[in-house]
Amino acid sequence: MAYQILIVDDDADFRQEMAECLSRYRVTEARNGQEAIEILKRPNAIDCVVLDVIMPQMSGIEVLRQIRTLQPNLGIIILTGQSTKDFAIDALKAHADDYIEKPFEVDKFLRSIQKILDSKSKTPHSPIYKMDRIKRFIENNVDKKMSLNDVAEEVCLSPKYLSRYFKKNTGLGFNEYRLKLKMQEAQRILKTSEATVDQISLKLGYKNPESFIRIFEKFVNATPTQYRLKSKDHPNGRKR
Repeated sequence: MAYQILIVDDDADFRQEMAECLSRYRVTEARNGQEAIEILKRPNAIDCVVLDVIMPQMSGIEVLRQIRTLQPNLGIIILTGQSTKDFAIDALKAHADDYIEKPFEVDKFLRSIQKILDSKSKTPHSPIYKMDRIKRFIENNVDKKMSLNDVAEEVCLSPKYLSRYFKKNTGLGFNEYRLKLKMQEAQRILKTSEATVDQISLKLGYKNPESFIRIFEKFVNATPTQYRLKSKDHPNGRKR
């Protein structure tokens, strides 16, 4: 199963040329930053984003910042025709993984893509890769409404087979694993931010805080407020 690349550019001809360069990968296209953000807000398996800097409505740098909020570990390459040192600095400050000027050398561009993907498995058809991709899909979309069918469709397996395969490889059912990740993310947010319980509940997809609090207490043996007060890392590494 090939990696998936999201191309974000308002120039349709350029997107087509880019897709041809990336023929070894699965390619998804977005015409502007808002469309890209909407794609990433839904359950997805995007591995890397190729992002033009000059687009209508929202600049590439602003899109980059929003993507980093949605998926902090997603690989991002910024493309621009602006050969200015200041822009390169802005892109790096916004945590782009690489910065390439247009027009670019195809080989150099592909090497940059590969460098970003190197941390992932080098054997995309192996069972290890497939399990890694399943886990990554769930982790990247832990705050979104997602079903077993969504994951099964992404990795080209039947839901019934995926359920058995997942339990065999993790020791947990799909819903158990997803709940575990949600609670781990809740603990991380409680320890490292000032977000309210209501805000955390909403971010993790719960319709009401009471439901989130009840599940968190059962999982952690403490309410969110109690956990935060006891945490030595709150806020930002200081005991409270």
